[in-house]
Amino acid sequence: MPQSSPQMEGGHHYLNGSPRVIFFTDFDGTVTLQDCNDYLVDNFGFGAEKRRMLELEVLNGTLAFRDAFQAMLDSVRLPFNECLRIVQESIQLDPGFVNFYLWAKEKSIPIVILSSGMTPMIEALLFSLFAGKPSNIYVNANNIAPHNGKHINMVGGWQIKYRDDSIFGHDKSLEIKHCAALPDGERPVVAFAGDGVSDLSAASETDILFAKEGLGKCSP
Repeated sequence: MPQSSPQMEGGHHYLNGSPRVIFFTDFDGTVTLQDCNDYLVDNFGFGAEKRRMLELEVLNGTLAFRDAFQAMLDSVRLPFNECLRIVQESIQLDPGFVNFYLWAKEKSIPIVILSSGMTPMIEALLFSLFAGKPSNIYVNANNIAPHNGKHINMVGGWQIKYRDDSIFGHDKSLEIKHCAALPDGERPVVAFAGDGVSDLSAASETDILFAKEGLGKCSP
């Protein structure tokens, strides 16, 4: 797995140079064609049927997103390095994102990934899909932690480590609010693209909103 760098970490490195526009985006099913977490749960966890049942509970308001998502990921008992290998072999970028990335890089528009997924998995996927570390992309997501004193690369050895105490585990709106609070003359125009329930808080704070049609999911 590639080592983290300021380009692919959290923080506000993307504000260096005072960009006029910042493009925030969800990752799974927005930047990618498939949701890597759903793929793992459906194929190596408790399966699609139970995942959809939990998603319905989230949509009905009877279960917090963070609790549903943790239950889904906890059902995947594979070592974390095995999970990385599987998603790198199975998940593809949306072809349109590649063209957008090149355009945004040329225009000096930072792309900031706001994801309820896990930073190490997103970084590994980006590294693999771009055949190296992409510049101009910054990752702001959850992390992973050892489970029950095990090493993450053991069976049942890892769990998601949420970024905050919100019902989503990662309140994506906080990053956008930080930009919106900048003084006049420094505040960039903020755009956001997403497709899931965990994107709702960010969608309500953005200047320009893009909603991706297709998966109809409530995951990251």
